[in-house]
Amino acid sequence: MSTNLDNIDRSILVELQKDATLSMDVLSERVNLSRNACWRRVKQMEESGVIRGKVALIDPEAVGIGLSVIVLVKTNQHGPKWLEKFKVAVESAPEIVGAHRMTGDVDYMLKVMVKDIKSYDQFYQRLYRQVPFTDISSSFVMENIIDTTQIPLE
Repeated sequence: MSTNLDNIDRSILVELQKDATLSMDVLSERVNLSRNACWRRVKQMEESGVIRGKVALIDPEAVGIGLSVIVLVKTNQHGPKWLEKFKVAVESAPEIVGAHRMTGDVDYMLKVMVKDIKSYDQFYQRLYRQVPFTDISSSFVMENIIDTTQIPLE
């Protein structure tokens, strides 16, 4: 994956993060580049993995997913068997939209999105049956102050 991005590449990425549906004509105009040169740069960034994909961002509440939960997981098991069970459980749970191995007091942080408290409890019970944990702590998001997919490039 290329990390040798110049200012034009970064400008292209900034614009695409705002709106990936921009036509090549509009994108090239915004970054002050010819259409063909812009297209080549976008293709190169797609092929190198800098651009991993293009998605539609959905309003969770508009589709009935009104509750975000931050789940902090502690375990005293760090062997390959436990880790494989954990990865299978996490990857098979559509409610989990983010999973991160952490430093410090917490081993893993999960971001979970569900319809409501009852749905979260069902998710929690299912996860707990699949993988043994030392401790799980759940915090319910009251307000999203910043919740973005944009990588800071400027």
